[in-house]
Amino acid sequence: MEDTKQLAALLTEARNPATEQIDHLSTLDMLRLINDEDAKVAEAVAATLPQIAQAVDAIAQRFEQGGRLFYIGAGTSGRLGVLDASECPPTFSVSPDLVHGIIAGGDSALRRSSESAEDSPQQGAADLAAQGFTPQDTLVGIAASGRTPYVLGALAHARSLGAFTIALACVPGSPMAAAADHAITPITGPEVLTGSTRMKAGTATKLVLNMLSTGVMIKTGATYGNLMVNVQPTNEKLIDRAQRIIMAATGADHPTAAELLHQAGAVKTAIVMQKLAIDRPTAEAKLAAHKGKLAATLEQTSNGESLTFQQFKS
Repeated sequence: MEDTKQLAALLTEARNPATEQIDHLSTLDMLRLINDEDAKVAEAVAATLPQIAQAVDAIAQRFEQGGRLFYIGAGTSGRLGVLDASECPPTFSVSPDLVHGIIAGGDSALRRSSESAEDSPQQGAADLAAQGFTPQDTLVGIAASGRTPYVLGALAHARSLGAFTIALACVPGSPMAAAADHAITPITGPEVLTGSTRMKAGTATKLVLNMLSTGVMIKTGATYGNLMVNVQPTNEKLIDRAQRIIMAATGADHPTAAELLHQAGAVKTAIVMQKLAIDRPTAEAKLAAHKGKLAATLEQTSNGESLTFQQFKS
């Protein structure tokens, strides 16, 4: 009973006075009201930017030391974690083993709700352990309410190993925040539909996860400026994107970029070949020496004005 009272007192469970008559509005006015509430989400996330930045730096440091990133949650929170994790390999061409998403109830819960699975802290710990979680890894526990037993169990297991733990919740002073090393808490307030945290809280969670994964990938060299230089040209669309990235990074025309990509087999290698007027093995070695960071490779090895790729070919 006490736990039920605590749940009812959560800000995410409160009734929103602005939307109490939402079912009496015209469709357009209803949507305007939802949009007005959604507009508050970015402000809530903005207030947590210092905490997000600290998390990005900590995760990036652990990546450099061979650590991985795990998300764990139930329901909407779990689905959002799995979504962000699953998008890292195609976006940044990293190993699927680098970022993991775990949802209470297993993968079947991605399509069909399994809400009862969130009530077991033991299962949260067991599911995390089953993925081979180590002290070098980082765990982000996700729950709008900040109190989900499944997530709390996983956080406790991760901390027992000495791993770095982050709580992502949408209410202040949550049990999850107290159980983790670091907390990110965008306060999104009462939902448009009372308790429907798939809405504002879910949107805030997606924004924070976008920042965490994208920020870490930028910090660890998966981009060059705002170019996704880790893209793998595995279909026509991605081949075209890879060629355009080479053009943007080097100033080469389209035929030259296409030839560079053909010879290099990878966007980063193609750019280094063109920028430094070197062959593929040398470019690959230079990238490896700088842990795949394109900017560092170019900044530390370029001496004055490079030859163009056409000059290098001749």
